[in-house]
Amino acid sequence: MSVQEQTAALYPAQPSLLQVVSRLFKLRIVTLLLFAATGGAFLAAGGRPALTDLAILFATGGLAAAGASALNQYMERERDAAMDRTRGRPLATGMIEHPDWVLWLAVAMIMLPVVAVWPFNPPLGLFLLLGAIIYVFVYTAWLKPRTVLNIVIGGAAGSCAVLSGGAAVGAWNDPGVLALAAIVFLWTPTHFWALAIYYRDDYAAAGVPMLPVKASVRMAAVWALIHAVAVVVLTVALAAHTALGWFYFVPALLASIYFLKDSIRLIFVPLREQAIRLFLSSNIYLTLVLVFICVSAFTGI
Repeated sequence: MSVQEQTAALYPAQPSLLQVVSRLFKLRIVTLLLFAATGGAFLAAGGRPALTDLAILFATGGLAAAGASALNQYMERERDAAMDRTRGRPLATGMIEHPDWVLWLAVAMIMLPVVAVWPFNPPLGLFLLLGAIIYVFVYTAWLKPRTVLNIVIGGAAGSCAVLSGGAAVGAWNDPGVLALAAIVFLWTPTHFWALAIYYRDDYAAAGVPMLPVKASVRMAAVWALIHAVAVVVLTVALAAHTALGWFYFVPALLASIYFLKDSIRLIFVPLREQAIRLFLSSNIYLTLVLVFICVSAFTGI
């Protein structure tokens, strides 16, 4: 019996079509990436991006990110089947009988929006393509199986989402957009190392050299904190952007204190429970930062 057949036996219940689509295209991650892109668009536009620009960003960015997620799962379906965290994914369970169609669909979902926007907005097309290339080929295929630096460099895929938001409104090189892209880049290792600590045995069994597998949990927590400190410094400094005001600064500062508290606590309490707490709080932290970027920029407060 193959690994996929064994996995399917452990997950006999048939999920709904919506659940399959959500898992295959990682719609929760896609939503966060689109939110990050929206933050970049609001900063670049000074708070009032055109609705047409946002619509193009959501359509092209959503398709490209979902396609990259599906291509990631196609490439990792055997490894996914060997890990408790991922063995319920559609390709890992074998519930999709002909996985090659996922490959071609994913490639089309990435390339169609890139080709569609390139003639009238080359920077947007470039960042959509770069985000997919970094996530699928640089991170998944090259770095993840080889080095503990995988997620450090792989975080650039999320930065491309922010830059695509700036590009959608014609100002990807706005200082605030670049700062937010750096925030997402530095946030990603803290976020993912916390998850990797929680699933440390899983990654070790699958032979994935995540930092918590190759180093002690406490050492991984130290590196997570270093990145968290850098994130907080940039997040607070971003308040100096002309589009933002106190309505961003105060919540961002309070959220940063809470985020740092959880990051520091993981060093002194290097347990799985604290790791998953940091993982969840990192999600909340980035979401709040993005929310108040958009609200503050839109209202001018």
